[in-house]
Amino acid sequence: MKYNFDEIVNRRGTYSVKWDGGQVIKNMGLTERYDEETIPLFTADMDLPVPQPLIDALHKTVDHRIFGYSIFPDEYFEAIQHWFKKRHDWEIKKEEILYSPGTVHALSIAVRALTNPRDGIIIQRPVYPPFTSVINANDREVRNNALICDDEGYYHIDFEDFEAKAKEEKTKLFILCNPHNPTGRVFNKDELKQLSDICAKNDVILVADEIHGDLIRRNQPFIPIAKAACTVEHIITFTAINKTFNLAGLHCTNVIISNPELRKQFSSVMGMHLPSPFMVSALIAVYHDGEDWLEQLKEYIDGTLEWVVGFLAERMPKVKVRIPEGTYIMWMDFSGYRLSPEEVHDRIYNKANVLLEDGKMFGEEGLDYQRICIPSPRPMIMEAFERIAREFEDVK
Repeated sequence: MKYNFDEIVNRRGTYSVKWDGGQVIKNMGLTERYDEETIPLFTADMDLPVPQPLIDALHKTVDHRIFGYSIFPDEYFEAIQHWFKKRHDWEIKKEEILYSPGTVHALSIAVRALTNPRDGIIIQRPVYPPFTSVINANDREVRNNALICDDEGYYHIDFEDFEAKAKEEKTKLFILCNPHNPTGRVFNKDELKQLSDICAKNDVILVADEIHGDLIRRNQPFIPIAKAACTVEHIITFTAINKTFNLAGLHCTNVIISNPELRKQFSSVMGMHLPSPFMVSALIAVYHDGEDWLEQLKEYIDGTLEWVVGFLAERMPKVKVRIPEGTYIMWMDFSGYRLSPEEVHDRIYNKANVLLEDGKMFGEEGLDYQRICIPSPRPMIMEAFERIAREFEDVK
């Protein structure tokens, strides 16, 4: 079927973090202003309707009228195997698949299960803030292998620095984000192999967050690191339906661990987590019948990204931005305005009344940046950028 992603669905009154969580968001310090006119584009979930086969599957689950303790049926694992074999030519064994109710939760489990207090963990800032907070909250130490941004706004890995940090005696873990949040990089096979080789050589466990791996541009390849690496004995991969199919509220991350000993260590700390029957039926439905919707979604997101780049080039040429290779996130550099980060924030969040995420949340490397999530109806995105542009017209 043909999906209408321009349709604006009113999410207020549905317990949405974006649309109903104004006071919580203000208490977190993300913004000073939040009201009925706010356009919230700060968090990575979509304001777009999900695939019809998913809706049908959830209706069937509801119609059963009993929602007791549930299991993971064979169909659950077969759906995961089917999806990754078809989309990425990645063979996954049933016993390698573990369930977690969320990616940040799984990340915390990995840190606690596979490292000790004061151990070093490599991350690549600017990066998703929970990478840092999970390390700090568990009394581990951040080893920042900062990505290098060139004059075109394209990010590269500093391999010399990465290897130096991997060789440090206390470095035990590396958290890879691919596709990278917020820069949008999709690392290529050579980059992934080099990262994996360095980790394997130095006995560093590699945890790969690949939950945006289905959200890539047309004609842009995505390679799971398990496919690029010479060995997978040191690799743990996080996958999810949450980002791909707009299902964050159903809490489903799958953790792929080939090494039986690492799998045992991870499982012993995670403990038992039973699934929701809604989550099970949702995953089976989208991995079997959601591909057509996903291809339409990717085309729509690509069109929105192209519109944003064109709009900024015409109305806000001092903003440096490029179409990301993956994710539905745009990483916008406002340094050309020569305003303080606080002034940029005030013009966007308080005056334009558009809620984004300040780049400083992603590390000092993001100080002059703003992150925006654009998987919303295009008319909403257009309105948000019109508001923002008006607030910068007076800046010479």
